[in-house]
Amino acid sequence: MVYLDHAATTDVRPEVAADVAAELGALGNPSSLHGHGRAARRTVEEARERLAGALGSTPHEVVFTGGGTESDNIAVKGLYWARNTPDARRPRILTSAVEHHAALDPAHWMAEHQGAVHEKIPVDALGRVDPEVLREAIEGGSGPEAVALVSVMWANNEVGTVQPVRELAAVAAEYGIPFHTDAVQAVGVEPVDFAGSGVSALTVSGHKLGGPVGAGALLVARGLAPVPVLHGGGQERDIRSGTLSPPLLRGLATAVHLAVAEREEHSKHLAGLRDELEERVREAVPDAVVNGDPARRLPGISHISFPGCEGDALLMLLDAKGISCSTGSACSAGVAQPSHVLLEMGADAGTALSSLRLSLGRTSTREDVAALARAIGPAVERARAARARRR
Repeated sequence: MVYLDHAATTDVRPEVAADVAAELGALGNPSSLHGHGRAARRTVEEARERLAGALGSTPHEVVFTGGGTESDNIAVKGLYWARNTPDARRPRILTSAVEHHAALDPAHWMAEHQGAVHEKIPVDALGRVDPEVLREAIEGGSGPEAVALVSVMWANNEVGTVQPVRELAAVAAEYGIPFHTDAVQAVGVEPVDFAGSGVSALTVSGHKLGGPVGAGALLVARGLAPVPVLHGGGQERDIRSGTLSPPLLRGLATAVHLAVAEREEHSKHLAGLRDELEERVREAVPDAVVNGDPARRLPGISHISFPGCEGDALLMLLDAKGISCSTGSACSAGVAQPSHVLLEMGADAGTALSSLRLSLGRTSTREDVAALARAIGPAVERARAARARRR
């Protein structure tokens, strides 16, 4: 079996599994005041310190969550609510047009139910947001004083394009606007520094970098207080209520610490495999097109369009050969929908439906690449023939 879907989720590292298993036997609620509770709290706070140290924040800025989707929802909804008070009306939410749905959908929901105005910042053909385009977007509409927040992901989860986050955050800061970035795909392969980047809030998720599913964090700069999405016990600075899980948070901190410590060597390894993968695919399918920014792209993501094919058909043909990957499209009620990312980059619907995302991880090997190279040519031929017959 060959796994080429690490951008969706990746294997739990042995060190992480050992930490989680060791902590599962411990008894105590971190909110309790007795000895068992204090021991659990110590595990949580040690995890907070390790994660903060790895990502360039202070421990106080780390808000633990259940993962990337929850973190994005707190950022988008919570910052909007915090910035809209009886004394100030700021209805505009600006997101890039190619955000993950974990950020796009909350913004859309706020527009439908909370009186927000959701505006999408356009990207170029490489999937990149230009800082001057962001400036134009802020100054457009009803003006910068009406903008509640800006959200642009650090690196795209489909095509891998890395955004100029520091420059974008600097533009937002000129107008005093909070800037959120979803860094789920970037941590561990890009140099992510919360303080150095100038962003106001940053999302991270454990299971994308060898940690457990169900553990994530939102880094929130001092002075910002997003209104909570969940109400309850007031844990996590009153931003995110809910009993904390010491085993998962210890595993999360270990995963982030190791990913950041090994980032340079890991990124170099992934980039080498990705380049070999794309070369072998082009040899087998000469008209295949690699999407994303060739100069600033995540090292482990290769997003490729195969003209004349349907991505879901290719996925199933490769799956039959024991190769797991994903399409660049979404599925609704069993019907494939074109990738919104490729559409916003200017691709037509046919191209947006003809793509695969092949993503590499820590356990990926040259043998995996070779297996794909052997399978992709025949799979494309069969997919094209099947489509031609339907026409």
